[in-house]
Amino acid sequence: MTSNVAQSYPYTTETEDERAAAIERAISAFPGLGDKITAESQPLLYDLPDEPGRPNRSWVFVCSTHIDGRLHVAGYAKERHALFTVCDVGGETYLR
Repeated sequence: MTSNVAQSYPYTTETEDERAAAIERAISAFPGLGDKITAESQPLLYDLPDEPGRPNRSWVFVCSTHIDGRLHVAGYAKERHALFTVCDVGGETYLR
């Protein structure tokens, strides 16, 4: 499988606490990222509560720019029907 095809598929999942912590680390590491997330995305809202032993999870993707970077879901894109993701290594944002 070519790398660009592989990057279209999720790498793993993370719990809501793990996702929120990863986004907070990225926001603190990259100036202006928090403002960009607020301006270009809507918060994630889960319709269903966590099930016992099975919390809500979000997808994590491999960054197409930084091979060691992971794309964490920061919300839903306001302008398009897509997940708004943030790279934890470079601070770039992508739609998935």
